[in-house]
Amino acid sequence: MITSTVYYEGGLHATAIHVRSGKSIETDAPVDNQGKGEAFSPTDLLATSLASCALTTMGIVGNKNNINIDGAAAEIIKHMASDPRRVSKIEMTIQMPKDISYSDAEKELMERTALTCPVARSLHPDLIQEIRVHW
Repeated sequence: MITSTVYYEGGLHATAIHVRSGKSIETDAPVDNQGKGEAFSPTDLLATSLASCALTTMGIVGNKNNINIDGAAAEIIKHMASDPRRVSKIEMTIQMPKDISYSDAEKELMERTALTCPVARSLHPDLIQEIRVHW
């Protein structure tokens, strides 16, 4: 089944439609590469996908193990390199809810889950992933 359809709108903008839900994501080229920065760039989405995947898989594992992560948030810093132009490093800081106490075993499980989510495992090994979890 088709996951998404992406339409080039012109002006370095594209719209991706998620086929199953009909929801859309718009992209623009970044300001350092001829864009206006009016939306996520494709490489922003790559970096953001790492955070979304980490939190989602932590939620799945949390549900299976009765560990509440509601309210967790991740901040992303994306670093670009040139020649060839690519994402060279992604820094992700996950802030866990401060009003929930976690055991050492739960912390270890959640951190391992974040580090081994499907997106993290799919990225090229040359791309540096720095993932920190703040409890």
